[in-house]
Parts: sequence; structure tokens; C-alpha cells
Amino acid sequence: MIKSYVIDTNILIQAPYACQCFEENRVILPLVVLEELDGLKKAEGEKGANARRAIRFLEKLRLKGDLLKGVQMENGGILRVEANCVNVELPESLPEDKPDNRILKVCKGIREEEKPVVLVTKDLVLRLKAQILGIEAQDFSTEQVIEEEGQYSGRQICYVAEDKFKEFKKKGVHLKELYLSDEDGNKIQPELTENEFIILKADQSVKKTHLGRVEGKKVVSLEFRKSQPYGIKPRNAGQYFLQEALMKSAEKAPLVIVKGMAGTAKTFYSLAVGLEKVLNNPTGEYRRILICRPNAQFDQDIGFLPGDAQEKVAPYMQPLFDNLNVIKRQFATNSTEVKRIEDMQKSEQLVIEALAFIRGRSLSEMYCIIDEAQNLTPNEIKTIITRAGEGTKMVFTGDIQQIDQPYLDSQSNGLVYMIDRMKDQNIFAHVNLLKGERSELSELASNLL
Repeated sequence: MIKSYVIDTNILIQAPYACQCFEENRVILPLVVLEELDGLKKAEGEKGANARRAIRFLEKLRLKGDLLKGVQMENGGILRVEANCVNVELPESLPEDKPDNRILKVCKGIREEEKPVVLVTKDLVLRLKAQILGIEAQDFSTEQVIEEEGQYSGRQICYVAEDKFKEFKKKGVHLKELYLSDEDGNKIQPELTENEFIILKADQSVKKTHLGRVEGKKVVSLEFRKSQPYGIKPRNAGQYFLQEALMKSAEKAPLVIVKGMAGTAKTFYSLAVGLEKVLNNPTGEYRRILICRPNAQFDQDIGFLPGDAQEKVAPYMQPLFDNLNVIKRQFATNSTEVKRIEDMQKSEQLVIEALAFIRGRSLSEMYCIIDEAQNLTPNEIKTIITRAGEGTKMVFTGDIQQIDQPYLDSQSNGLVYMIDRMKDQNIFAHVNLLKGERSELSELASNLL
């Protein structure tokens, strides 16, 4: 059945290609959407860039035919601009001078002739308004992944025979030897991906455990389980997995994603490994450490306040400095370790800056930490990763329960989108941290509040 999809402006701002994602259906753009795109085309950053991309796409269609009558797209669908529906009445509680309500007028106006009509918007309030008017409304799901409970976690608990368990550290275990148990006690072969982390249990004594990683057709013991990067020792299984992923070279694992609630030491541990690699690694694998986090929005203007760029973004970067200070406190104030960190900052071997400065750069032989990545869109994530040059390791950290962007959620943010797309790649490792280590209070608040 052919449907009519009415597209809100916020869909095109996040995904300018969205009009081409509705197969052979009708795509309707209310005239007010064009007006909003026109108002946004000069905006800074990704918002303005995507508005311009959407406008250029519409211009290509305009050259093919009359947009008011409808123009066929390459996917077979028909796109048209709806300029009518001015006489459609809305309830008095929905004033017509608001753009969202004008979009609702279009939906209501075309519903009589073009059933079914579906409004596609990321605005939750607009979806509620549509429901009140009896109009079907949906979110744009092309960039969404499955719900959090079913998302790839990067780890599994598996069982193995006692004799194989005893030989694990020396020989590893073939994937065929592993099994899971269903509710009836039946053995199930687990589905595992490259670099997935395994908590291995002996089937005769489940209290015994080994930690391993999928490599080829085997689960092997952790290579860096005895490491203590810059004096930091892992406190739980998740941190052992994180240490393994971070300590691996940029050649073998150039992309690491660390997901976990506040207090699980995502940024702290990532920074400790970076310092270990730059300062204590005789191979000289990385030349610099670059730590970035969004200053509210990826490309938000840093403003015209007095001071240089570092002074302007300092308040946004303070959490990163806090993590650095915690590492420093592991040592005496006048110790060599602290002095080396301070020298790194002075010589710009250790740089902490806003993500706004990363666009257009080429990052080679760097250890990059992208903090608060749950506030990035899939396209922003792509923009950052494509900056990586030879010998660069990129570490993304984030907590999907602390999303600050209005049109992102636990299924559509760039962090989970990247995990979903990268999970089968050999050069990718994902660590999901479950246990907080900041303090007893922090752990209690994360679990109960």
C-alpha cells in the first residue's frame, strides 16, 4: 500500500538524505519546511550544512519537474511540496502561526485524499499533537538501532568443560567448545564476534572464571591483564576488558568504544592508558594525546568573550582536567610522573580541546579520546572518525543515559549507531562498563535514581 509521509524540518536537519528513505511512497514537504530550511541555511556547523544539503537535493528535483505536482526520485518514490491546506481548520488551542501546527494542517488536509498519511518528526510534542488529531506519527528510524536491552554489549558469559577450562591460559578455547544454557538447561552455541570479550566459567565449578577475548576461531587469554597503565590497576572485569582494548596497538584495534554509566572510569582509564603509551612505551607508538568533548554542540560557536580559545572552552573541558588531576594524585607532587605530565601539557603533547576544532584536520600517530560521544549524531561521529590517519587510535566514551541533545535518544545517538555498524569489524572493540568505581554514593545514585 502506497503511503504519504509528511516530513518535518528536524528530520532533514539531522539526515538531509531522509527523503530518499521511504521506498516507493509519497513524500510530502509542507511549504513551511522550506521556509525553515531557508532560515537555517546560513547557520553554523552541521545544522546549516545539512540544511544546505537538503536544499541542493530539492533543487536537483526542481530541475526535473514541478515540485508542486510531484517529482519522481531515484528510489521510485514521489516527492512534492504541499502549499495548499490553508483552509483546513485546527482546534483553537493550536494557533496557525506556529510552524508545527501548519505541518499538522497539511497532514489533516491531505488525509482525505491520500490515506494513509504518516507524519515523520523527531519532535515528541508534535507527535502527541498529531495523535490528538488522529494523525499517525513516527520517528525517523533509519538511523535507529534496537532498544538498549538488545544492543551489542561487547561481552558474554560462556561455559566450557572443566578440562578445557584448566588449559585456557596456555592454549585458549575453540569457539565450538563454548556454550550457553537456556531456561531448560539445554546447551546453546553462542554467537560471537571478533574482539568480543568473554567471561569464561568452568561447567563443573561456575565460581571459577577466566577473562578472554575472541580472536579468530578461539577465545584467548587477555594479553595485557597484568598491566598497570600509569600506576592504575583494573578493579573489575569491565576494566580488565577496557585495558585490553586500549593497550592493543592502533594497527590491531584503532577504534574502541567505551559505554557505561557515570563513575565507571571510562575517561579516567582511557587517559591513564594514553599516558602510559606516550610516556612509558619504548616503541613510541603515539606522538600526542588529544582529548576532546562537545561544547554543548559539535560545531557550536565558542563565542566572542575575552580570552584565547583554550580559556573560552575551559569550563566545558573541566571534567577532563579533573580526571587528569586524579591520575596526578596517585603520585607525590614533586614526583617524576607528575612533572612529565605537566611537561606534556606545556609542550602540547597532551592537548585538551573542544570538538569544534577537529573538523578538517588529519590526525596521525595520535591517541584520541572523544568524551561524551552520546551527544553526537551519526554524521558527526563519521566526521570525527574520518579524521584518523595512520597510527591513530580513537577512543569514544559515553553514557547513553545522559544525552543532552533534544533530538537524540538511546537508539539514535551516534555512539550506539557506531557500535551497531562496527560490531563485526576486526579492528573494532567495544567495552560496556557495568560497575561504578567513583564512590559508593555515585554507584548508589546511578542504580537507584
